[in-house]
Amino acid sequence: MKAMILAAGRGERMRPLTDATPKPLLKVRGRPLIVWHIVNLVRAGITEIVINHAHLGQLIEDAIGDGSKFGATIAYSAEATALETAGGIANARHLLGDEPFVAIAGDIYCPHFDFEQVKNTLEDKDVWGNPYPLDQRDVAWLYLVKNPAHNLQGDFGLHSFSISNEGQPRHTFSGIGVYRPAMFDAIAAGQTAKLVTLLREYAARGQVGGEVYRGEWTDVGTVERLNQLNAPL
Repeated sequence: MKAMILAAGRGERMRPLTDATPKPLLKVRGRPLIVWHIVNLVRAGITEIVINHAHLGQLIEDAIGDGSKFGATIAYSAEATALETAGGIANARHLLGDEPFVAIAGDIYCPHFDFEQVKNTLEDKDVWGNPYPLDQRDVAWLYLVKNPAHNLQGDFGLHSFSISNEGQPRHTFSGIGVYRPAMFDAIAAGQTAKLVTLLREYAARGQVGGEVYRGEWTDVGTVERLNQLNAPL
């Protein structure tokens, strides 16, 4: 299985920090956000990783390199201007192959996420010891989290491992999901497109599954949240 880390965002709300440093290289507890993901992916045996970038992207390549120091093989998908999340994935489609892959937002902090659980997700799913036969129409499996204070309304409904746009209870999309590559085929390379829009289209058709992740997770979207994470314990 391959992984893609989405690292092309400008990080406007993180300025002035992101004027000189791409957001995925901002450090939490002594380690860049993107490195937390790489280390956790490699620990799970997922070593083929694609990283897209735009703003100050060369700094990401300089810091991470070819991935060998982490035990990974890393390919880069450079964007002249950020193509948004789905656009970034579509632009890197040729690097991802034809099998389901996991994509991770580069600006989230989830140090204990076990990427072993994403393997073979779109083939079958064993949740809490109970086999869940995945509908073969499903094109994505999302990991949701409890709604944080900055998103109390949530993003998606979840019932019996099925994601819906309007259902209850509602949870927030963590930024981690497993996707069939074909769901991005309608987006041309270089086209701007948002992942949440695409997911809502497929959720409306009943083609998105998911579950709740209950471990530590933070959307590092503001300087205040970054400072809170780095405050002395």
